[in-house]
Amino acid sequence: MVNTEKFIIKSIAEIKTAAGDDKVVMALSGGVDSSVCAALAARAIGDNLIPIYIDTGLMRKGETERIRTLFSHIHLQIVDAGDEFLTSLKGICDPEDKRKAIGERFIRVFEREAKKQGAKCLLQGTIYPDRIESEGGIKSHHNVGGMPLHMEFTKVIEPICDLYKDEVREVAGALGLPREIQHRMPFPGPGLAVRVLGEITKEKVDIIREANWIVEDELVEKYQPWQCFAALLGLGTGVKGDNRIHGWIVAIRAVNSRDGMTADPLDIPFEHLVKIGSRITADIPRVARVVYDITAKPPATIEYE
Repeated sequence: MVNTEKFIIKSIAEIKTAAGDDKVVMALSGGVDSSVCAALAARAIGDNLIPIYIDTGLMRKGETERIRTLFSHIHLQIVDAGDEFLTSLKGICDPEDKRKAIGERFIRVFEREAKKQGAKCLLQGTIYPDRIESEGGIKSHHNVGGMPLHMEFTKVIEPICDLYKDEVREVAGALGLPREIQHRMPFPGPGLAVRVLGEITKEKVDIIREANWIVEDELVEKYQPWQCFAALLGLGTGVKGDNRIHGWIVAIRAVNSRDGMTADPLDIPFEHLVKIGSRITADIPRVARVVYDITAKPPATIEYE
């Protein structure tokens, strides 16, 4: 495990050295990784840190409003780039291509915002599993293998890139971050795009956003999983009322893990799964059926793409 006191002192010094007198834009999503980076960078470079939250249009239900409230004490810039991301993803079905399109769009938006501020450096919350999975060919994380080769930033600063998720949570506690941030479930950088198989459309994102909210509402407080969510698998037949429909298939995924490198499916009582499935199909008319994913990691990954 990481020695949090030594890590914090070392990281602050390294950020100071890397940034120098330059302004630094940072990607603040509101998760534990980026929040730890923000806390470290604020101590290191103060007002030269420019935290930016990009609303990709692929966020969880109510996420932007939550971030706005949670970080109201700092000068957080919120950029609405939903239309840009959906346009960048149009016609793309391959998971790797989607991640790379999202990674490039993130960088282009940050470059644009950095120019407005006169910033030259980008700081982001890459962690060690991101690097392992990207470099090992498992999947390209948007902030590692998904990043474009050519960027206008003079450097990219990654203070926690050698830490696992559980170690990041320890550092968050040592920094005094709120428990809500310290223990919040992971959410993928590409957002709901990796929870929709195939091409991304606004309709699909809207459906899975609502389904994801239902899953979290039903499972987070009761079971405290390491991660849980809904994913849109494709189309299937169903019956609603007296009519046959061709509707969407939603998968429920809930796992326990220590660091995200391995994971086991959560043992949810069958009656509760039936309740969740009924709620999803009742509240989202275009959903025809709901399934529960019982696959461990490995062989599966936690997210679908």
